[in-house]
Amino acid sequence: MTLHLRYPKPDDENVVRALHEQLLAHDGFEFLLAQGSWDEILQTIEHEARGVNLPAGRVPADFFLVEVEGEMVGRVSIRHRLNEYLFNFGGHIGYAVAPEYRGRGYAQLILRRALDHLSTLGVDQALITCQNENLLSARVIEKCGGVLEDVRRDGDTAFRRYWIFTS
Repeated sequence: MTLHLRYPKPDDENVVRALHEQLLAHDGFEFLLAQGSWDEILQTIEHEARGVNLPAGRVPADFFLVEVEGEMVGRVSIRHRLNEYLFNFGGHIGYAVAPEYRGRGYAQLILRRALDHLSTLGVDQALITCQNENLLSARVIEKCGGVLEDVRRDGDTAFRRYWIFTS
């Protein structure tokens, strides 16, 4: 099994928007982190990767689609640095696996690949978070070497905060 991370392309719109709707309905999770036309979304992803024209509250980040054997199984957002919100609740890496592909080890592979990517960016330790009640995500983070620092609240939601060495 080969897991491949790649930037979205113009012909990915239908599958990505379908995944966005599926994860929003299933988990309340936003697969896409930008809005607008597909061209605008691709431009936002490019700007974030380069760290240019960032809206307030955004940091340089890579948004990759995750493919396994030609099938789109999820996505990962890799933040190059942390702002105050990301330090407290969001972390360096946010990932999702489509419901029909869960339980196959993809989340752990995605997280490991994202950690490798952060290492190439000079980040030695990554902060990974998950909602406190998401025990499956917590287990993935721990299997990748995550060490729980604490649990912090953002309104009604509690987040576990883990640190992982990237290399």
